[in-house]
Amino acid sequence: MIGGAIRLATGRRAMFGAMLFAGLLIFVPLRLVLGWFGLGEAGLSARRVDGALWSGRLVEARFGEVALGDLNARLAFFPLFLGRARVELDGDGARPFTGAMTVRRHGFGIDDMTATLATGQLFAPLPVAALDLDDATVHFRDGQCDRADGRVRATLAGEAAGVPLPTTLSGPARCEAGALLLPLTSAAGTETATLRVFADGRYRAEFALRTADPLIGPRLESAGFVGGPQGYRLSVEGRF
Repeated sequence: MIGGAIRLATGRRAMFGAMLFAGLLIFVPLRLVLGWFGLGEAGLSARRVDGALWSGRLVEARFGEVALGDLNARLAFFPLFLGRARVELDGDGARPFTGAMTVRRHGFGIDDMTATLATGQLFAPLPVAALDLDDATVHFRDGQCDRADGRVRATLAGEAAGVPLPTTLSGPARCEAGALLLPLTSAAGTETATLRVFADGRYRAEFALRTADPLIGPRLESAGFVGGPQGYRLSVEGRF
């Protein structure tokens, strides 16, 4: 009886400890979790973080210089057993936003993300106003692009040196030479945008267009385009 009482008491203490640990986890603030797992270092930030790790909210969230709006956020439980911190995100505003950010010991990335990202002046003077991600997954590992799939569409705004531009360019995401590569093309094939993104947040972007009008070339060159056998090109570099 004494041995049984000892086992029972030990079992109760273990159960109480497990319940206490689970209860504490439920109420851990989401803002602490974002810091613990390095999501801020991966580029995610917010003006304010509310709620607990299983159900929180990012107010005026940003990824680098790109505004994401207000997002619901929660830490996925089971990926923790695989050594990954996965924060699932979704927005309830006018622009669609679903997907997740994942951080591993040797890298980070996004998973299954569908979102409209207003880029503002990020790519200026390139006329890119927004990027639409369609079920995009991108992983960087040890500073190299390790996986990329899904489609991306760039929305263009305005014109280039008086030359009307197509509304959108689109193409698949893939990895090339350690960088995320987005080769985007218009429906007519006469305009392209090539965007390379590196693990440290740097990017290189190039916009190119072809025209058969000899009067347009000088106007494009005066706007910074460089003429060549493949048309007129304008390149910029920056950081998200």
